[in-house]
Amino acid sequence: MTTWLGRLAVLFLISIVIVLCVPPFQASAQSGTGTPSGYDRKEFMIPVRDGIRLYTVVFAPKDQQESLPFLLQRTPYGVEHIFPPDKRTYVKDLAAEGYIFVCQDIRGRYRSEGTFEMQRFSRDRRNRNSIDESTDTYDAIEWLLKNIPNNKARVGVLGVSYDGWLTVMATLDPHPALKAVSEQATPSDMFLGDDFHHNGAFRLSYGFEYAFSEEASKVDTLFPFGTYDTYEWYLKLGPLSHVNEKYFHGTIPTWNDFVNHPNYDEFWKKQSLPYRLDAPTVPTMHVAGWWDQEDFYGPMKAYEALEKKDSKHLNYLVVGPWNHGGWSRSEGRKLGNVSFDTATSRTYRELIQAPWFAYWLKDKGKGDFPEARTFRTGSNEWKSYDAWPPKNDVTLKNLYFHVNAKLSFEAPQTEDVAAFDSYLSDPAHPVPYRSRPIEETYGPGSRWYTWLTEDQRFVHMRPDVLSWETETLADDVTVTGDLVAHLFASTTGTDSDWIVKLIDVYPEQEPKDRTMGGYQLMIANEVMRGRFRKSFENPEPIKPGEVFEFVVDIHHNDHTFLKGHKIMVQVQSTWFPIIDRNPQKYVDNIFLAKDTDFQAATQRVYRSKRFPSYIALPITNK
Repeated sequence: MTTWLGRLAVLFLISIVIVLCVPPFQASAQSGTGTPSGYDRKEFMIPVRDGIRLYTVVFAPKDQQESLPFLLQRTPYGVEHIFPPDKRTYVKDLAAEGYIFVCQDIRGRYRSEGTFEMQRFSRDRRNRNSIDESTDTYDAIEWLLKNIPNNKARVGVLGVSYDGWLTVMATLDPHPALKAVSEQATPSDMFLGDDFHHNGAFRLSYGFEYAFSEEASKVDTLFPFGTYDTYEWYLKLGPLSHVNEKYFHGTIPTWNDFVNHPNYDEFWKKQSLPYRLDAPTVPTMHVAGWWDQEDFYGPMKAYEALEKKDSKHLNYLVVGPWNHGGWSRSEGRKLGNVSFDTATSRTYRELIQAPWFAYWLKDKGKGDFPEARTFRTGSNEWKSYDAWPPKNDVTLKNLYFHVNAKLSFEAPQTEDVAAFDSYLSDPAHPVPYRSRPIEETYGPGSRWYTWLTEDQRFVHMRPDVLSWETETLADDVTVTGDLVAHLFASTTGTDSDWIVKLIDVYPEQEPKDRTMGGYQLMIANEVMRGRFRKSFENPEPIKPGEVFEFVVDIHHNDHTFLKGHKIMVQVQSTWFPIIDRNPQKYVDNIFLAKDTDFQAATQRVYRSKRFPSYIALPITNK
């Protein structure tokens, strides 16, 4: 981009990325780097074992009277212009406690030397000279201990998103001085549930734009769409085979990986955290947001993977009513149009995060942290559990689809196997995933950050979206744990996507806020690409017209559907352009599909005694 507008867009992207993806070192409107603060700032090029040097910024308190632990964050998003800790919302409470703060560009990004690799594979430990993000972290800590005066020889690592993933990497071969970490919104599996795919369905707009921003140059760069509504741009793009042909020309490594690995092969498995993780090596606090538009799956799966071997009780979970990194910003009283009645983000920073690091790094407090702490939306209250998902006081109940768009906990009794609802899914006219215009993900004015809380009435009653809802609830209904949809469905095509959304429907007259009357708030959602219904490794076509059970995990939640509300389920087959268009004709590799492969298909969702579509809900009275 050579125009002033293009340069402004790039600067905007960088500021957004710093705010959203690097919250501990985020930009702030309160001051700039030149504003006097209580910290001395020093820059270093820290050498690691293969000779590469990593650009590092160290903030030490000016009035430091005692030896202090380090708090380290490593990032691909650039640390040159970060603000001092006492000027950053996210770490003000940590700064008040007293730490030496360290920020580092990972290899190949911004001012660090070397070559960047997206989610670099773990090294071959048989080769003493091999490197990965774990060894770079180890070497950085070793250098800091030897070269930064008056340190306590204890280190904590924290980070959000990619920085959260780097935090997890620090624990694989941890330095002895690493005493606590907090990964926040880490991706765990880029094929099954995080940024780039969900259940094998490609996250087009995010994957396309993020890969370009990270790999088109050493600094973050916006793709030059030339149009404000990217829905229209992606539709005109046509099949994904046009991306390299028209735009990337094979120069974006991550896009090439998408094309070359359309199924769940060793490439994706070796990147995943369950593949890399064993038992927890240091105390770990996982942090997630119920409406994280990028990485909700990741921290939940990382917690689950470590919990299987957590014999020393080092593994903890915190989940709140936030979007991606939302706990790091503002008060957290609202997200989009939804209110929570309390300052959830400030509560996290002051009463959860600060005591966590104070205990492990400074021996302060009792350390009696609950295994899992979640914010229950709807009733808007913090809850503590001794296991997640909770094992006690939870009953699994099925919420069934019925005739006349009704939902009920009563199973269908009709023997008519042909009882179904249907719609025509046309890839040429896909359902938008949020209301148009759909701004580029990190572009000016983007509403990407809160789209998961958007009122779903914008697609309700579309002919290609099915909806079912309960009667008005006579009592509160609280779901706590993992929610799973079971769709008995058929298609006239040979492949199909199934998107399931669980929705809290507000009363038409909402006394707290009239503007929320009838609001359709999406509580949980997910997409399943039909070709992977039996195996993510070995996809296969769907037999046209045959009824299959599609099991769609719509993920963990802790939410109360309040008395006077309704519960709704929506089902559709396109969600564009966050999910690429399924041709609905089976092809070996959708990234190589041709224009002629795309076809309309009639979709049926069944609701009979033999084929009872339902949502399995873990319900509690506690």
